[in-house]
Amino acid sequence: MPRPPDPSVEADVVAAFRAQVRAMTDGDTDTLDDLLAEDFTLTHITGYVQPKADWLAQMRTGQFDYHGVEEKSVTVDINGDEARLVGRFITDATVYGTRANWRLQLTMGYVLQNDTWTAHGSVATTW
Repeated sequence: MPRPPDPSVEADVVAAFRAQVRAMTDGDTDTLDDLLAEDFTLTHITGYVQPKADWLAQMRTGQFDYHGVEEKSVTVDINGDEARLVGRFITDATVYGTRANWRLQLTMGYVLQNDTWTAHGSVATTW
């Protein structure tokens, strides 16, 4: 019989994600660099897969400027030392000079490393 989900583990994954969102809206690329795995990639709604270093560099130059993220729903699935977070958000961001409220669904992959949930990838779609 499968074990029921552990709410504290799910809460830890959500906390890791919310720390990432906080760093994004603060423009704190140093913290983001620490929170995300070296091999982290962000798949944009266009399908472009962007490496972490490139995304952070674009944030530093203002090509991506996150003003706020309104959380609508979040679910977490845990499978051992791996987790999948799926959330729907309204993201107020300026992307390449255009500011808009983006209705994004993010699917985030996490791995537990040294008692810390670290994001390895994010796929953005619209909803």
